Amino acid sequence: MDVLLHIAIGIGLSTAAGFRILVPFLVAGMASQQGYLTLSPNMAWMGTTPAILAFAAATALEVLIYFVPVVDNLMDAVELPAAAIAGTVLTAAVTGGDMNPFLQWSLALIAGGGIASGTQAFTGLARLASTAAGGPVGNIAVSTTELASATILSVLAIAVPILVLIVVGVLLYLMLRRRGRKRQVS
Repeated sequence: MDVLLHIAIGIGLSTAAGFRILVPFLVAGMASQQGYLTLSPNMAWMGTTPAILAFAAATALEVLIYFVPVVDNLMDAVELPAAAIAGTVLTAAVTGGDMNPFLQWSLALIAGGGIASGTQAFTGLARLASTAAGGPVGNIAVSTTELASATILSVLAIAVPILVLIVVGVLLYLMLRRRGRKRQVS
C-alpha cells in the first residue's frame, strides 16, 4: 500500500509540473524538509535549504516569465520537454526506497513524464487559444490559473494523494473528451 501512495504522490506532483515545472519541486522540497514527505535517498538533496532557496528563486522567475505576453508562448516550446523531465524526476524522487531502480525509473518515465508532458501540452494549447481570443488579459488569466493549479495539486499530492489521483483522472477525461469533440468538428 505504501508503494501505491508514493506512486500517487509522484503522479500528482508530475501533473502539477505540467502546469508549472518548478512549483512541485519547491513544494516537495519544503515538505521533505518539514518531515511530511520522504524522498528517495538519492533525491534527498531536494529537501536541503540551498535546494529550496534555489527552487524558490527559479519558481519566482518562472512565474514572472509566464505573465509576459508572447514570452509565455515561447516558453511553452521549451517547457514541453522540460515538463517530461521534471515529471520523471519528481516521480522517481518519491517512489524510490525498496523499489528496483529499473522499475522505479521506468514507472517515473512512463507515468510521471507522460502525465507532465500531456498536461503541459494541453496548457500550451490553452495559452495559444487565450492569446488569440483575449490577448494579454487572457494570458494573465491562464497563467494565474496554471499557477494556482500547480500549487494546489502539489500540496494535495502530498497531503491527500488518493484525492489527487481522482482529480488527475477527471482532468484526463476532460482533456480526452475535448480532443474527441475537436476531431468530430474537423
